[in-house]
Amino acid sequence: MDKFTLEEINLMCVFEGQDRGGMITDIKNVIPHIQDSDMVELSKQVLEKLEAMSDGEFAKVALEAAE
Repeated sequence: MDKFTLEEINLMCVFEGQDRGGMITDIKNVIPHIQDSDMVELSKQVLEKLEAMSDGEFAKVALEAAE
């Protein structure tokens, strides 16, 4: 399992407080509304990693935004 990058963690923090399934659903719902191609690519990278991990692995991810 690839670790999440700083940028990926920051994106996930926008959806913090949700379980893995909820985060996947919300990111999929938001992608069509993102106008920045780099953000779309970042969102897709996060989705791939979230879909490849288990709920237990997700629970161990530290979701703390960084600057």
